[in-house]
Amino acid sequence: METEIHNNCATDASDGDESVSFSQVTAVVTGWTLDFMFVSLCRSFKEGKLEEFNETLSAFEAISRSASMKGQPYEEKIMICAFLARVIHGKHLDVQFEEDTHVMPLMSAAKVWSNLEDTVADDSLFKNMTILLLVQSVAVCLEKGQRPSASSALKWFEKNYKVPQTLGIRLSKIVTQTETYHPFLMSFSFSRLLETVQSYLDTFLEENPSDYLLKAATKMVQSSENKEDLEDVVTQDSSLSQTTNKSEDRKKKENPVCLRTKRKLMSTKIIDVWKPDTCKKPFVSVRRISEKELAQMTSKKSVDTTNNNKTPKRRKQPQKWTQKMDLLLKEGVRRHGKGRWCHILKDYDFEGRTGTMLKDRWRVLMRAHLVS
Repeated sequence: METEIHNNCATDASDGDESVSFSQVTAVVTGWTLDFMFVSLCRSFKEGKLEEFNETLSAFEAISRSASMKGQPYEEKIMICAFLARVIHGKHLDVQFEEDTHVMPLMSAAKVWSNLEDTVADDSLFKNMTILLLVQSVAVCLEKGQRPSASSALKWFEKNYKVPQTLGIRLSKIVTQTETYHPFLMSFSFSRLLETVQSYLDTFLEENPSDYLLKAATKMVQSSENKEDLEDVVTQDSSLSQTTNKSEDRKKKENPVCLRTKRKLMSTKIIDVWKPDTCKKPFVSVRRISEKELAQMTSKKSVDTTNNNKTPKRRKQPQKWTQKMDLLLKEGVRRHGKGRWCHILKDYDFEGRTGTMLKDRWRVLMRAHLVS
């Protein structure tokens, strides 16, 4: 049944090639894939799975670069994913999303959130989210023991946003007294920020459903599970049929009947149809070798071995780190985070260097105070 469905889909696609261009079909498939990746990102964000979120985000970013992914619905989803990436890394102050090193993840999230005002139906939710991002930008710095960063974050918000005067005074008082566990900070906690983001995602997904591919895959999985149940029933029936066949064989032995054997229409010989000529075993002709030829062959082998022994193996000199590779390393750490050297190697070319080499180079840059 499943093969018939695939065959019908294939015939439909082949019939539609003349009327519909392949680029249009590709754009639709890319859109479905982007929607599926968007739903997956929202799910991993709700479950707090950071590594799974980062892996899905890299795939989502690659798909979003397609030329067909331009338009309001896709641009909104791309912007939301950028916002989620900054919020989920909110407590990782070493992760940078902006060129300015003083802009921390939650501060960058506030910049992205200001561009998502049209996607929020409730004005109170939009204002509440802005306040949560402000308070948590200060609170996270205090938790990490970085009071100067907390005061600079508060000044940055007062410069770029309309911060209520009472809120600014209260936060500046908390920062000067370094009250990390102040009741006001606890009321606007990081967990409350995550809950507010989750409620925003739920309302957005209700208004903008993006689960077409997810529903189709769910139906396919359910049909495969039903097929496995049917196979179990078939195996039970086959066991019953085997018992009946045994009884029939006994009857045939008692009453023998002359039966003609069926002629086989296809040959039983296995022919390597898909193997090229290079895969076949070479044909070796056996002939007698004279003593003169044997001496020549052995002399050639001895000359080759002596030449190989004379030429010493040259060790490959390690290449120096260039300024370009240092910039790529900084960009990789800013995107993936410190310690994720394997992911950084996949995105950038470091001319054959390993993850350990990247780690050592990062330590050198930190000792030289070139990175924070």
